[in-house]
Amino acid sequence: MMNWVEQEKKYFMSTVERAPLAIVKGEGSYVWDEHGRRYLDFVAGWAVNSLGHCHPAVVEAVRRQVGELIQTSNHYYTLPQLQLAEILIENSSLDKIFLCNSGAEASEGAVKLARRYGKLHLGGAYEVITTTGSFHGRTLAMVSASGQLKYQQPYTPLPSGFINVEFNSIEAIKQATTDTVCAVMLEPVQGEGGVNVPSPGYLKEVRQWCDEKGIVLILDEIQTGIGRAGALFAHQLYGIEPDVMALAKGLGGGLPIGAIMAKNKFSVFSAGEHGSTFGGNPVTCAAAYATIKFMIDNDVPRNAHEMGQYLVERLTELKRKHPALITEVRGKGLLTAVQFQRDVAKDLARRCLESGLLVNDVKPNALRLMPALTITQKEIDEAVESLNTAIVRLESCEIG
Repeated sequence: MMNWVEQEKKYFMSTVERAPLAIVKGEGSYVWDEHGRRYLDFVAGWAVNSLGHCHPAVVEAVRRQVGELIQTSNHYYTLPQLQLAEILIENSSLDKIFLCNSGAEASEGAVKLARRYGKLHLGGAYEVITTTGSFHGRTLAMVSASGQLKYQQPYTPLPSGFINVEFNSIEAIKQATTDTVCAVMLEPVQGEGGVNVPSPGYLKEVRQWCDEKGIVLILDEIQTGIGRAGALFAHQLYGIEPDVMALAKGLGGGLPIGAIMAKNKFSVFSAGEHGSTFGGNPVTCAAAYATIKFMIDNDVPRNAHEMGQYLVERLTELKRKHPALITEVRGKGLLTAVQFQRDVAKDLARRCLESGLLVNDVKPNALRLMPALTITQKEIDEAVESLNTAIVRLESCEIG
């Protein structure tokens, strides 16, 4: 057997602390390692595998497209691009789309679009208000936009143009809004920040403020979109519409793709002002179209809503079993977090792995659970039992 750890040390830059697991196969909500051991996957490729691993609809779409056309460029039309654009636009409140490769590209492109709007219609306004705990991507500009010092400190001085204010505070946004502000950019629910859910009226208040000031509301739905929160787009749960929206992660059903969507008023790019060599690649677009079509035809967001409620119920039972350790269960749809009294998340993630469950220690004191949107009650029960086993073992070691 190949020594995966040594191979990584020899060839890769040290940018990630990997779990001691080499995954060689995936199907539905499960993955298998090189020894044939099965694991229940509640990470789903960072909320990417929206229909689970190797969903037949996605596999067939990719297989068919790879045999027909792999890449051209955006100088030409391709059918998968047009099909994907149509299904996304017709099932959203937005009017225009730009296809790219990743969430970072989508959020950065959304900021570029807002800046262009500011230059054309807001007297050159260029600053974007973001919030503490936010995460918008790994490019240098999006690191500057994100409200987490741990991602920013290695790269100072950072690009200017972003004003970071307290999350879930409309007053903080109002106080930061000056004549140089062109946009507010928010995640409807913060994912990388620890699954932070806003108060019920917050997004509506922000929407009203942006309307009053004539500035752009960008919603980063890279993690919350495509059914993850229990609706096709999370903002639908809050009764608002964005001016610009960034998508990625679950959009491709496992393949890398991102998108910027905008209302006509804010779709202000002219030819040559933005682009992407691989954006709208036929294979990734075919996968994304198959994902969205299956999701709509089979009402997968409803399953995410119902299974999300069930997961929270089961995790709340777990909280009652371990009141000294678990302080909170929170989330929206199938984006869920378990908060702990102490910094035990890394240890618990390791113990879950030993029990056959993959989870993400999103913060030192919180685990994030983001399974496939096709997850079943039986699989949720299995996951909660594995987490309970990990907690019992942790508490036994601490007592011992």
